[in-house]
Amino acid sequence: MATLNIIYYTGTGNTADMAKYIGEGAENAGATVRLINVEEADESAVNADFIAFGSPAGGAEEVAPEMVEFIEGIKDKIFGKTVGLFGSYDWGQGGWMETWREEMINEGFSIVNDGLIIHLAVDDDEKIEKCREYGRAIAG
Repeated sequence: MATLNIIYYTGTGNTADMAKYIGEGAENAGATVRLINVEEADESAVNADFIAFGSPAGGAEEVAPEMVEFIEGIKDKIFGKTVGLFGSYDWGQGGWMETWREEMINEGFSIVNDGLIIHLAVDDDEKIEKCREYGRAIAG
Protein backbone atom coordinates (compact mmCIF):
# COMPACT_ATOMS: atom_id res chain seq x y z
CA MET A 1 0.00 0.00 0.00
CA ALA A 2 1.34 3.40 -0.96
CA THR A 3 2.12 5.92 1.75
CA LEU A 4 1.63 9.68 1.67
CA ASN A 5 3.08 12.00 4.29
CA ILE A 6 1.50 15.45 4.27
CA ILE A 7 3.83 17.96 5.91
CA TYR A 8 2.32 21.38 6.46
CA TYR A 9 2.65 24.70 8.22
CA THR A 10 -0.49 26.54 9.25
CA GLY A 11 -1.06 29.93 10.78
CA THR A 12 -4.85 30.22 10.96
CA GLY A 13 -5.79 26.56 10.50
CA ASN A 14 -6.78 26.83 6.83
CA THR A 15 -3.74 24.92 5.56
CA ALA A 16 -4.25 22.26 8.26
CA ASP A 17 -7.83 21.82 7.02
CA MET A 18 -6.55 21.46 3.46
CA ALA A 19 -4.10 18.79 4.66
CA LYS A 20 -6.93 16.86 6.31
CA TYR A 21 -9.10 16.81 3.18
CA ILE A 22 -6.16 16.04 0.87
CA GLY A 23 -5.44 13.13 3.22
CA GLU A 24 -9.03 11.92 2.92
CA GLY A 25 -8.76 11.92 -0.87
CA ALA A 26 -5.49 10.00 -0.78
CA GLU A 27 -6.99 7.45 1.63
CA ASN A 28 -9.93 7.05 -0.77
CA ALA A 29 -7.33 6.23 -3.44
CA GLY A 30 -5.90 3.53 -1.18
CA ALA A 31 -2.94 5.31 0.41
CA THR A 32 -1.93 5.27 4.04
CA VAL A 33 -1.69 8.92 5.14
CA ARG A 34 0.20 10.72 7.91
CA LEU A 35 -0.44 14.40 8.66
CA ILE A 36 2.65 16.09 10.13
CA ASN A 37 2.92 19.68 11.31
CA VAL A 38 6.28 20.92 10.00
CA GLU A 39 7.10 22.24 13.46
CA GLU A 40 7.08 18.61 14.69
CA ALA A 41 8.68 17.08 11.59
CA ASP A 42 12.13 15.53 11.39
CA GLU A 43 14.01 13.81 8.57
CA SER A 44 11.89 10.66 8.94
CA ALA A 45 8.82 12.66 7.90
CA VAL A 46 9.84 12.23 4.26
CA ASN A 47 10.02 8.43 4.44
CA ALA A 48 6.95 7.79 2.29
CA ASP A 49 6.11 6.92 -1.30
CA PHE A 50 4.59 10.36 -1.84
CA ILE A 51 5.13 13.67 -0.08
CA ALA A 52 2.93 16.76 0.01
CA PHE A 53 4.00 20.11 1.42
CA GLY A 54 1.50 22.72 2.54
CA SER A 55 2.07 26.35 3.37
CA PRO A 56 -0.10 29.43 3.54
CA ALA A 57 0.93 32.52 1.64
CA GLY A 58 2.67 34.94 3.95
CA GLY A 59 4.42 38.27 3.73
CA ALA A 60 4.71 39.46 0.16
CA GLU A 61 3.17 36.24 -1.23
CA GLU A 62 5.86 33.96 0.16
CA VAL A 63 6.02 30.38 1.39
CA ALA A 64 6.22 30.20 5.19
CA PRO A 65 9.86 30.35 6.37
CA GLU A 66 9.27 27.23 8.50
CA MET A 67 8.45 25.24 5.35
CA VAL A 68 11.33 26.70 3.33
CA GLU A 69 13.77 25.81 6.10
CA PHE A 70 12.43 22.25 6.42
CA ILE A 71 12.59 21.58 2.67
CA GLU A 72 16.14 22.96 2.48
CA GLY A 73 17.16 20.48 5.16
CA ILE A 74 15.64 17.39 3.54
CA LYS A 75 15.58 18.01 -0.21
CA ASP A 76 18.43 15.59 -0.89
CA LYS A 77 16.30 12.85 0.75
CA ILE A 78 13.28 13.44 -1.48
CA PHE A 79 15.11 13.87 -4.78
CA GLY A 80 13.23 12.10 -7.54
CA LYS A 81 9.96 11.82 -5.60
CA THR A 82 6.71 13.20 -6.86
CA VAL A 83 5.62 16.05 -4.61
CA GLY A 84 2.31 17.75 -3.98
CA LEU A 85 2.22 21.45 -3.05
CA PHE A 86 -0.77 23.17 -1.50
CA GLY A 87 -1.79 26.14 0.59
CA SER A 88 -4.27 28.86 1.35
CA TYR A 89 -4.03 32.55 0.68
CA ASP A 90 -5.89 35.70 1.63
CA TRP A 91 -4.96 38.34 -0.91
CA GLY A 92 -3.16 38.43 -4.24
CA GLN A 93 -3.62 35.92 -7.02
CA GLY A 94 -1.61 32.97 -5.72
CA GLY A 95 1.72 34.04 -7.20
CA TRP A 96 3.54 32.47 -4.25
CA MET A 97 2.42 29.01 -5.41
CA GLU A 98 3.69 29.64 -8.94
CA THR A 99 7.05 30.73 -7.52
CA TRP A 100 7.20 27.77 -5.12
CA ARG A 101 6.34 25.31 -7.91
CA GLU A 102 8.96 26.78 -10.24
CA GLU A 103 11.61 26.65 -7.50
CA MET A 104 10.82 22.99 -6.78
CA ILE A 105 10.83 22.07 -10.48
CA ASN A 106 14.19 23.84 -10.88
CA GLU A 107 15.49 21.68 -8.00
CA GLY A 108 14.50 18.58 -9.97
CA PHE A 109 11.16 17.67 -8.40
CA SER A 110 8.04 16.57 -10.20
CA ILE A 111 5.01 18.48 -8.89
CA VAL A 112 1.52 16.98 -9.01
CA ASN A 113 -0.64 19.08 -11.34
CA ASP A 114 0.12 22.74 -10.63
CA GLY A 115 -0.24 22.46 -6.88
CA LEU A 116 -3.47 23.48 -5.16
CA ILE A 117 -4.42 26.83 -3.70
CA ILE A 118 -7.59 27.71 -1.84
CA HIS A 119 -8.69 31.25 -1.05
CA LEU A 120 -9.11 31.58 2.73
CA ALA A 121 -10.90 28.74 4.54
CA VAL A 122 -11.90 25.32 3.22
CA ASP A 123 -15.49 26.13 4.09
CA ASP A 124 -17.69 24.74 1.34
CA ASP A 125 -18.24 21.47 -0.49
CA GLU A 126 -16.49 22.68 -3.65
CA LYS A 127 -13.27 23.56 -1.81
CA ILE A 128 -13.39 20.33 0.20
CA GLU A 129 -13.80 18.31 -2.99
CA LYS A 130 -10.89 20.15 -4.68
CA CYS A 131 -8.69 19.10 -1.76
CA ARG A 132 -9.89 15.49 -1.92
CA GLU A 133 -9.31 15.42 -5.69
CA TYR A 134 -5.76 16.67 -5.16
CA GLY A 135 -5.16 13.93 -2.59
CA ARG A 136 -6.36 11.32 -5.08
CA ALA A 137 -4.11 12.85 -7.76
CA ILE A 138 -1.04 12.67 -5.49
CA ALA A 139 -1.66 9.07 -4.42
CA GLY A 140 -2.97 7.91 -7.80
